[in-house]
Amino acid sequence: MLFNSYEFIFVFLPISFFIYFYLNKKDLTEVGKVFLVCSSLFFYSWWNVAYLPLILFSMIFNYFMGKSLSKGGTFQKYISKRNFLIFGILSNLALIGYFKYSDFFIDNINYVLNTDIDLLNLALPLAISFFTFQQISYLVDSYRHQTHEYNFLNYALFVTFFPQLIAGPIVHHKEMMPQFALVENKMINYRNISLGLFIFSIGLFKKVVIADTFAVWASAGFDTATTLNLIEAWATSLSYTFQLYFDFSGYTDMAIGAALIFNIKLPINFNSPYKATNIQDFWRRWHITLSRFLREYVYIPLGGNRRGEFRTYSNLMVTFIIGGIWHGAGWTFIFWGMLHGLALAIQRLWNSLGFSLKPWLAWLITFNFVNITWVFFRAKEWSDATKVLRSMFSLDNVVLPSVLLNILSSLDKYGVEFSQEYVRHINGDKWTGIWIIVAMIVVVFAMNSNQLLERYKTLYQELWSSILVGFLLFYSIKVMAVVTDSEFLYFNF
Repeated sequence: MLFNSYEFIFVFLPISFFIYFYLNKKDLTEVGKVFLVCSSLFFYSWWNVAYLPLILFSMIFNYFMGKSLSKGGTFQKYISKRNFLIFGILSNLALIGYFKYSDFFIDNINYVLNTDIDLLNLALPLAISFFTFQQISYLVDSYRHQTHEYNFLNYALFVTFFPQLIAGPIVHHKEMMPQFALVENKMINYRNISLGLFIFSIGLFKKVVIADTFAVWASAGFDTATTLNLIEAWATSLSYTFQLYFDFSGYTDMAIGAALIFNIKLPINFNSPYKATNIQDFWRRWHITLSRFLREYVYIPLGGNRRGEFRTYSNLMVTFIIGGIWHGAGWTFIFWGMLHGLALAIQRLWNSLGFSLKPWLAWLITFNFVNITWVFFRAKEWSDATKVLRSMFSLDNVVLPSVLLNILSSLDKYGVEFSQEYVRHINGDKWTGIWIIVAMIVVVFAMNSNQLLERYKTLYQELWSSILVGFLLFYSIKVMAVVTDSEFLYFNF
């Protein structure tokens, strides 16, 4: 079930809300939790009920593993606590590895050994990357005695709570469960409803109006066009850069908004990453909870920066290669992760030598690095990436808008062409460039959703705020009526 669907907005969300708080009002809080868990599992099963047993098995297994790690158990007679934790982590990785990476592994074995092993062609269970990492963090926190209550119903609610189940944020047990225990959170809070609808409406607008518009141009350039000229190539890469930005930040806003309606505050997961002036700053702003997971459960356990410069650089590379693999089973994802790890290592070396750049230049380099590396992230095959990148940096096929002919006519002797169809291969029109310019201004200079939400907290009773929410919801729902529901990009990961 998509957040940007009529079923969710007009049926699932209001019914879940009213029944949950009705049960709490009647002092049936445990029944309310059961209902919310069942609703969340229904939300998950809407995609494919065949994978419901998978998430149930994963929850039961990790619940008892975490409980044993925290309180101790008979396993300590036969295996050390550390090895028991390793067993739990490897079991989770084996689950995600089987469904997500089996065909990638088989495909590479076939290529290297010239064999012909049949692919398994397994459908990727929805959200497996997110709920697996979330439960791995739970096991590690239990091992460290950082989890303090072990009720299975509460644990099931922690894992399945539908606003964050499908694509994050990746939350800690200690962040979520105290909120469900608060008495005031069991009652309807009209302020939180207003705040939730406000941020949800912004996210919905980002997704169905902005991201899905850029998706048309990005898909045409990556998947349809066989050749691209210079402008088309940059329009293609920038379209995906902004599609991913508004798609993922839109999902994050909608998740935060839906949770707020239930009086639950999810952690910030997206904070204007395209304003970053270095790659470390970018990763402090993009998918913040994934960055936190990689830092706390991969980078620091590997030694972090405590074991010398060489190990620090190695740990950065390993951490971001793992981050690339987490996103997808393909060499393009691995290469994307490697590039970001290398960039972080270079930045660390640059800082250690005492160098600095003007802020505008630092931003320009960072943004263009991110934009270029997104090409590998988006490309289905190496050929798709090389097609776009080669055209982005080639002057052999330059087509400019015909309105520039009088100003730049001298360039025609260098092979530059002028045409009204300067973006014909990506189904573009005069609005493509305008959308890209507007999107750039918004992501660099405008307040982000978190800042707007903070401001709205003091103005939520103002008439203009209600009008804004109404307009965003009305217009987005109007667009949904003529556009087929599209999945969020991070559902693929």
